[in-house]
Amino acid sequence: MKKIFLLTALAGMFAWSTASAQVRDPAMSGAKLGIGADFAFPTGNTGDVYKLGYGGSLEFQTPIADRLNFTASAGYLTFTGKEYGFGGITIKARDFSAVPVKVGIKYFLAENFYAGGQVGASFGTSDGAGTAFAYTPGIGVEFPVADKGSIDLGARYEGWSAKNENQFVPVKN
Repeated sequence: MKKIFLLTALAGMFAWSTASAQVRDPAMSGAKLGIGADFAFPTGNTGDVYKLGYGGSLEFQTPIADRLNFTASAGYLTFTGKEYGFGGITIKARDFSAVPVKVGIKYFLAENFYAGGQVGASFGTSDGAGTAFAYTPGIGVEFPVADKGSIDLGARYEGWSAKNENQFVPVKN
């Protein structure tokens, strides 16, 4: 499969927990639902066509073993097309949007610091766009801010790949 869409995303997730008080900080244990702001920096060939991406996401996580959480997320990302000038004529690449849906794990290396990964699919929502395989390794820190709340700041690398570029990114104007 060709890698057609590589990006680095910074995500700030605001999460709250439904867990009761335990030995650990209550904000750091139990099932959590978070909402986040995502910012994506296209790399490779994709960076030649698109500027900064932005959007939002929802993430659910719940413990499945000591220091290990199951995660599920869905989001929406929009990338603004760059403008190109040719002999006095300006052409702008079409904007591109997608809905990535993924599942994975977070492993807490220390009380608040984690590493994890997710896999899933990214569904292009622009005319003519298709679906791509999505994979996402990342790291982050959760900061407790209340009895049942935390702020999750993380960085991840997100790759999207499809059989060929025309399957995923729309090419017609």
